[in-house]
Amino acid sequence: MLAENYELIESIMLYGGLSILFGLMGFAVHDVLRKNDVPLIGRVVTYGVLGLGALGFLAKGIIEWFWLSTGV
Repeated sequence: MLAENYELIESIMLYGGLSILFGLMGFAVHDVLRKNDVPLIGRVVTYGVLGLGALGFLAKGIIEWFWLSTGV
């Protein structure tokens, strides 16, 4: 059973681990910005860049899933 689902388990763990890392990066960035009293525009830019990185990761996963389901 484990050998049959090895790729599925591996991909779930990879995406789960990367999602946790994105969350931890967000907490770390929030802590640094709060402690250094960064102005609003700096926070918006920083969170925007972090959010675009997460959206790119999500888009990559959706595109990969779509291609694999169609047989490309």
